[in-house]
Amino acid sequence: MSDTSESITQAFLSAGRVGRPHGLDGSFHVTRPRPLLLSAGATVHVGGTATVIDRRSGTDERPILRLRGTSSREQALALRGSDLLVARDDLPSLPEGEYWAEDLAGCAVVDGTRAVGTVRRMMPLPSCEVLEVQRPEGEDLLVPMVRDAIRTIDVAARRIDIDLSFVQGEG
Repeated sequence: MSDTSESITQAFLSAGRVGRPHGLDGSFHVTRPRPLLLSAGATVHVGGTATVIDRRSGTDERPILRLRGTSSREQALALRGSDLLVARDDLPSLPEGEYWAEDLAGCAVVDGTRAVGTVRRMMPLPSCEVLEVQRPEGEDLLVPMVRDAIRTIDVAARRIDIDLSFVQGEG
């Protein structure tokens, strides 16, 4: 199986990475944060061990966490560089029309019955998120995650139907 086709079956999603310590109480900055997954009381896995977020402060862009059982700067420093993972069973529910980026990677992209390519990844841009679609021929295609561009998303079927003429500015 390729990495992209495994994305739908990954047991964990990344919530960020342990950054530099903050203060003396075991708190640390989070790099590459996913704020929705980093709430106080949430369970995260660090180095293969499940633990609970005891405290969350800072901002969504620069969160600061303290984990249960981590109470010194030295303990936080020992975790630096470790991934913060959340089990799929512990993920919060997403509102209608929102998706985990990992679940869209590897999906086939079509325009009706015409194959367009495969989702490489979802990327945030200032105005909206876009799907980076790898095409068999030519350059990658960026598809904005807006109703005019995307007709349907079927994560279970691994299929996304787009309006290619809208995406290419022809319609």
